[in-house]
Amino acid sequence: MNTEVPSKELRILRQMRNTLGNIVKDVAPLAGQQNPLTNGTMQEIKDCFALISEREQELTGKPGPAQAKPHNTGGEQPNSSALNFVKLSKNKK
Repeated sequence: MNTEVPSKELRILRQMRNTLGNIVKDVAPLAGQQNPLTNGTMQEIKDCFALISEREQELTGKPGPAQAKPHNTGGEQPNSSALNFVKLSKNKK
């Protein structure tokens, strides 16, 4: 069992990742509504996540979430489909 305490920088990066992810979830539009974020802002958020992942990898020596995903190298397409989740409004009419 690894009992190593993460460095302050690593803790900051993880908190930034969680906070940024929560902001994205909070502003996610309901079905049929326009996204309040511009394309430029969405790209900047993606760039921030990429930079956080790169630095976390440098600090830990372990691949981040993007690098750790399995890759299908068998030539066949996986038999799966993406799920589309819709955020329900809290107000009932």
